[in-house]
Amino acid sequence: MRVKDRDTIAAISTPMGEGGIGIVRASGPLALAIADRLFQSSRRTKPSTFPSHTLHQGFIIDPERGEKVDEVLLAIMRSPHSYTAEDIIEINGHGGLVPLLRILELVLEEGARLADPGEFTRRAFLNGRIDLAQAEAVLEIVRAKSERGLKLAMRHLDGTLSRRIKELRGRLLSLSAEVEAAIDFPEEDLQILSEAGMEKEMEKVLQELRGLTSSFQEGRLFQEGIVTALIGRSNVGKSSLFNALLQRERAIVTPYPGTTRDSLEEVLSLEGLPFRLIDTAGMRRDDSRLDLAEQEGVERGKAWMEKADLLLLVIDGSEALTEQDRGLLREVKGRKGLLLLNKADLEVQVKTRELAVLGPDLPCLKVSARTGAGLGQLREAMVEAMKKGGLDLTQDLVITHLHHRKALEEAERALLRGKEALSHGLSSEFVGLDLRESVDALGEITGETTSEDLLAEIFSRFCIGK
Repeated sequence: MRVKDRDTIAAISTPMGEGGIGIVRASGPLALAIADRLFQSSRRTKPSTFPSHTLHQGFIIDPERGEKVDEVLLAIMRSPHSYTAEDIIEINGHGGLVPLLRILELVLEEGARLADPGEFTRRAFLNGRIDLAQAEAVLEIVRAKSERGLKLAMRHLDGTLSRRIKELRGRLLSLSAEVEAAIDFPEEDLQILSEAGMEKEMEKVLQELRGLTSSFQEGRLFQEGIVTALIGRSNVGKSSLFNALLQRERAIVTPYPGTTRDSLEEVLSLEGLPFRLIDTAGMRRDDSRLDLAEQEGVERGKAWMEKADLLLLVIDGSEALTEQDRGLLREVKGRKGLLLLNKADLEVQVKTRELAVLGPDLPCLKVSARTGAGLGQLREAMVEAMKKGGLDLTQDLVITHLHHRKALEEAERALLRGKEALSHGLSSEFVGLDLRESVDALGEITGETTSEDLLAEIFSRFCIGK
């Protein structure tokens, strides 16, 4: 543990700006002493005498001037039964920037230091209240974009993922212990698994590791959102559809080409799935004549088209197909998406026969951003497209972090090497080394074998005050 991990830390733990309340949190050995210095209870008693997990009305006082700074509620949470497993005070003041900053300033003057990003959660991990996977779940909850994402994050926070990893790690440790016992005591008549039994157990663990690794793609979509790009040439109604799906006027809509010059992004939750809707600039056959802003918008649209999980190709159904439309239809072949014939409230001019010849292999829907016709079917089709693409909505345990996937893959590789070493009759030392590497890789998920650099990277993603 670093020396700074024993300091008393403090930060504003609520969003900046005006609000009903704002909270200044402090954690560490000086927390209660700081409360004694700054808090004046309406009952004239010291916070250090308050029972744990109690709330008290009073005032924050500037001890140098004797002036009241704010009327507050003071929460006391004593070690080890607190978020950080240390003594914690939480000062619930009025939610304005000036009083909160003044309270924080007084807390820092009394001996606390400003917390680093994620340092409260880091202390909860270092003090053994939660493991690393649970600590990362805190950030998942804060950033959840849908009910499904929140549910999965809660499964991580309640320790479901950790228990699964620890169970697999424990089985590998048992195998490792048997191998090492056979190495250290070759003359003893030890009751250990046969090579066939050991190889069978290694294969079982390997399959379970692969199952967890394969869940990463789904976990990423639930946590980060399904990137859904509205693409098409200019003036086909992409921005109008964007607004219609969101049911609010988010994008500027005009009858003139080039209105959308940058990519707009909003999250739309459908059946618990977070779709990250991206309204892109209209594609042009010749973008060399566009001004720099329009050119950049087109380039960003192309980039979103490349990395989208789901494409919504919008065509103006009231006009015959243009060469630009045909080019886009050819480009999206083999991609997951939907073909939308917009402006269905007008007479349809697009020939379905021509669409069939171009064959983009996308389900085709007629919609109208102006009247709302077909939007219900569009929302259903977006969910169905993801389900057909293999997205499993029934899984209750998936991994959501890239470094979890990397750790699982490293554990798989090491275990596979050990299994192959065993089947080829190599020395037990090789098998034992590979098992130990697999065990250590899994430990990186729960924090049992995590480097300081990885810890720093993980907690740097948190906001200050969490």
